[in-house]
Amino acid sequence: MELRISKAALLILVAFIVPIVVELRTVLAWFHVELTVLESIVLAVAMIAAVLLWAVWPENGAEPNSG
Repeated sequence: MELRISKAALLILVAFIVPIVVELRTVLAWFHVELTVLESIVLAVAMIAAVLLWAVWPENGAEPNSG
C-alpha cells in the first residue's frame, strides 16, 4: 500500500490531533458549548479516520499499483 506521505509524518499528524481536540474543547467552552469526553473521543476518531482516508487515497485519481 502506497501512502501520500511517509509513515512518520502520518504518525505525527495523528499525534497532533489529540491536543487539537483537547484545546478545541477549551475554546468551545468559552462560547458555552460543552463537549463531553465521549464526544471528544468520537471527534478525534473521526479526524484520524479522515486523515488516514486521505493518506491512502490515490493522488489525482490515479490507479493504485497492482503489481
